[in-house]
Amino acid sequence: MAGEGSVRVDVWVWSVRLVKTRSLAAAACKAGHVRVNGDRAKPAQPVKAGDEVRLRHAGREFVVKVVTPLRKRVGAPVAATAYVDHSPPPPPREAVAPAGRRDRGAGRPTKRDRRETDRLQRLQP
Repeated sequence: MAGEGSVRVDVWVWSVRLVKTRSLAAAACKAGHVRVNGDRAKPAQPVKAGDEVRLRHAGREFVVKVVTPLRKRVGAPVAATAYVDHSPPPPPREAVAPAGRRDRGAGRPTKRDRRETDRLQRLQP
């Protein structure tokens, strides 16, 4: 590790419960979805108290400031104290376009149904 008060960014993102698994955290880093102080982060990049971490995950952007660098996954109440959340609020449910759900038992989609579903999915961010 880089220093006594630092921890790998993929471990920290996982330990404060921003992602479900450590492998998802590492994959997000490799894909460029994690930034530390504005720079793209590799999974082994150290973070320390005071750093700003930006994470794009599950269709949202999380912007958090590190308060405590944690090495082990902790419970949700403790994890919430390890960072200060500056994330923008999620969009209201009404603003999210429907995903083109089909009724159960409606059979196989027609070519027209498939085109409509594809068009709706392209509209989603």
